[in-house]
Amino acid sequence: MDIKLRDIPYSILELATVARDSNVKETFDRSLDLAQKAEVLGYKRFWLAEHHNMLSIASAATSVLIGYIAGGTSKIKVGSGGIMLPNHSPLIVAEQFGTLGTLYPNRIDLGLGRAPGTDQVTAQEIRSDRMKSVFKFPEEVKKIQNYFSAENTKAQVRATVAEGVNVPVYILGSSTDSAQLAAEQGLPYVFASHFAPAQLHQALSIYHNNFKPSKFLQEPYTIAGVNIIAADTTAKAEKISTSLIKMMLGVMSGNIDYMQPPEEFTSEHKEILAHPGFQRMLKYAFIGDAKTVKEKTNAFIQETGVNEIIAVSHIYDHNDRLRSFEIFSEIMKGEI
Repeated sequence: MDIKLRDIPYSILELATVARDSNVKETFDRSLDLAQKAEVLGYKRFWLAEHHNMLSIASAATSVLIGYIAGGTSKIKVGSGGIMLPNHSPLIVAEQFGTLGTLYPNRIDLGLGRAPGTDQVTAQEIRSDRMKSVFKFPEEVKKIQNYFSAENTKAQVRATVAEGVNVPVYILGSSTDSAQLAAEQGLPYVFASHFAPAQLHQALSIYHNNFKPSKFLQEPYTIAGVNIIAADTTAKAEKISTSLIKMMLGVMSGNIDYMQPPEEFTSEHKEILAHPGFQRMLKYAFIGDAKTVKEKTNAFIQETGVNEIIAVSHIYDHNDRLRSFEIFSEIMKGEI
């Protein structure tokens, strides 16, 4: 079946990436500016990812930043992509997102993952017993749902600010385990194919084949992540992609730094992008002019059949990033 791009909702996953020669406050302001532009451009969601102890990522206090973005916009859905639940108490998560859902009705999403969002040493500092929560992840997801339930009023422990508040839960994952959980609990499923593409197809298959309708969702709903670096010319897109290349090399080598300015795109950069190790992380990095990005995005949609696409864009210059997301919106609306 041929799926039309204009029929697919498109969203943004934001990490509040800190560029060299910038600071955290400027980064937050740029994130808000991007969200405001995204709202005008027709993006469905603006999600923020939880990461810790990383120079280049400022979305550590994720729920706080969600409030800042939601307060500065009016209709785009704002949420977590995601909250790493083993780092937190389910009660506190329910209270935070119940509060957000009350302040911004029908606009807050709660994406939940089980990875630490950081290195193991930092994860231990965040919560020393987090591994117990990793193994209890399915039960802790249900705890959060109970706290949001209007029927929880007679429970001994309550999140009173969350009861009856509409905050839909999404299960995030980069492996087949999360697909099974999302299917079993009848929840929408979001796959991190923007950095962990290896098990995408297997996970989607497991989710669809095992999905059980629930009071939350009657039919399977899938969202998948891609990296988008679009520009008016392919040469420009390739040049600004060198910041992403340097960033990912830093992640792979454990030498994480601020996002670096772009440099001229050379044959060496092309070789790095094609290297099997790099492809294991950035198979779905769509870099080029509008025509190139449209072709790659269309192929991805036809290949996966996902219901929604969520785009990540690590670009050094804010105006270049705004232009990239503008081009992508034109692609998804069928204007290109």
